[in-house]
Amino acid sequence: MNKLASATSPYLLQHADNPVDWWEWEPAAFEEARRRNVPVLLSVGYAACHWCHVMAHDSFEDEATAAYLNEHFVSIKVDREERPDVDAVYMQATTSMTGHGGWPMTCVLDHDGNPFFAGTYFPDQPRHGQPSFRQVLEALADAWATRGDEVARVATTLREHLNQRATLAAGAVTGAVLDAAVLTLAGEYDAQSAGFGRAPKFPPSMVLEFLLLHGSKQARGMAAATLEAMARGGIHDQLAGGFARYSVDRDWVVPHFEKMLYDNALLLRVYAEWGTDLGVRAAEGIADFLLGELRTPEGGFASALDADSEGAEGTYYVWTPAQLTEVLGPDDGPWAAGLLSVTDAGTFEHGSSTLQLLAEPDDLKRWYRTQRLLRSARDRRERPARDDKVVAAWNGLAISGLCRAGRLLDRPTYVRDARVVGELLWRVHLVDGRLRRVSRDGVVGAPAGVLEDYGCVAAGFLDLLQVTGDPVWLERAGVLLDIALEHFAADDGGFFDTADDAEALVARPRDASDNASPSGLSSLVHALTTYAAVTGSGRHRDAAEAALETVAAIAEQAPRFAGWSLAAAQAALDGPVEVAIVGPPSAERDTLERQARRHLGAVVVVADGPDERIPLLVGRVAVDGRPTAYVCRGFVCERPVTTVEELAEALLRRP
Repeated sequence: MNKLASATSPYLLQHADNPVDWWEWEPAAFEEARRRNVPVLLSVGYAACHWCHVMAHDSFEDEATAAYLNEHFVSIKVDREERPDVDAVYMQATTSMTGHGGWPMTCVLDHDGNPFFAGTYFPDQPRHGQPSFRQVLEALADAWATRGDEVARVATTLREHLNQRATLAAGAVTGAVLDAAVLTLAGEYDAQSAGFGRAPKFPPSMVLEFLLLHGSKQARGMAAATLEAMARGGIHDQLAGGFARYSVDRDWVVPHFEKMLYDNALLLRVYAEWGTDLGVRAAEGIADFLLGELRTPEGGFASALDADSEGAEGTYYVWTPAQLTEVLGPDDGPWAAGLLSVTDAGTFEHGSSTLQLLAEPDDLKRWYRTQRLLRSARDRRERPARDDKVVAAWNGLAISGLCRAGRLLDRPTYVRDARVVGELLWRVHLVDGRLRRVSRDGVVGAPAGVLEDYGCVAAGFLDLLQVTGDPVWLERAGVLLDIALEHFAADDGGFFDTADDAEALVARPRDASDNASPSGLSSLVHALTTYAAVTGSGRHRDAAEAALETVAAIAEQAPRFAGWSLAAAQAALDGPVEVAIVGPPSAERDTLERQARRHLGAVVVVADGPDERIPLLVGRVAVDGRPTAYVCRGFVCERPVTTVEELAEALLRRP
């Protein structure tokens, strides 16, 4: 065992028995490198990363390679999901030096953490003009020993580059900017296969949320076609629900099979809001996947399922016609093969196929029976490994998705499950008044929460407030937002991704663009806007508007990477609409609530009656004892209504 044996991260634990003398990211590792006068090799990855596993098997498990590393380097292994701050800094260095990024990421650092070499995956043998990992190590060790001045010069230059802040034009994200973003997205839209760009294709969940909120025919058309293509494609697990990380092809046929919590939490929300029959089935499937396969014994959600099982990618998920017939019999087997696009040639490797549901089954009962039988047979295969660490931000996203789906789809159990997650985050992840990023087996880890943790968890708490009417969630969200405003704010109205008292890295990371999950800034803007809508707080509303101004240039130039900010701005442009629904629990109140939540972007708080602890509910009483809705903008409210028809009219009226 090396120094990773006591790590929290399952990814680090995967490397605990490597012959490499791995260290975690800690000052002692750099002190050891300084004592021995050797460089630091930093390897960054995550548990569900396929090529991380390949490099580990080929190089880090190889005794000769490990011996060379141990002699000439101090080696540090980092889980990018546990330390997104470290990952962000060195990914910026990697893309600056090579023009591209990815994982596994390999950087070599001096004793102060300054990078002087960066790359991604290196093979164990030279291939296609790429040197082997051993060749790279030998060249770097030689450079350190014989060309120290050159190494120092490169490291200093890179450090200066990492600390440069690009100046982006600030401005209001107005209705005109939002309309222009839709036109830009239309120019990047794939009219043949839906989605944006060609391949690989990632689920653009945050952009889809914005397009649904925008509501124009063009915007909703792009969103609907993309949601349908993904739901019917191989990227969607047609047997057990949930979506894979991305499709390697243009047509959503073959995924990279890892399943991430953040993707599915965001897609749960957007499919529930889309609300078609297909969208409802997809949303319920995602919720079933989260609750059935990612839920931890403590009530939180694990980070991911691996892409690999049986030593190869995708073997758990793919089928041949013969396998279908073996499970289903000579009549249903060929029928299922036709329905699910499973062919003799195959759509994946070795004649196997992913499962697609390109058309509605002609016999739903037959399809549901087929689905159950295939799922049961698949359960007997070797399952992909699970990364069971609980990440605060992603669990916050899951809370929001479950709350919204629970109310929109009339699944109250989802709300109960979301509340359990919220209690876990508050009880375990809040330590000495500050948020920690990860826990595992109910034990909190050391890494401090970053901005996305504060934003996503606060937003999740505010969604719990809206569906439960319990003011404790408003209070807890307020605590997190106060910390974010005090410790993460930048002078220009934006935010850094790490706190002002966090561990100092070679640069303080700050990135307002959305990537695989919402940026810290965009997630915080959602929470600030919602908090202001519930409380009337001008301070929080002003902070949200100032933060949005710092992403105006990204919103105009690259809206695909600002979808979550655009969604927040679109909701804010409509007020946002504030709806208080009060009255005793009943089917009538549920009907009013569903109508209000169909107005996407509205902040809807439901409670039994007025509550002085929740400003939006102050003075809101049921009219004639009936469930009653109050529609407001900026705390200026229309007359209370008691019918769905009146509520629908009030929601559509502009002030």
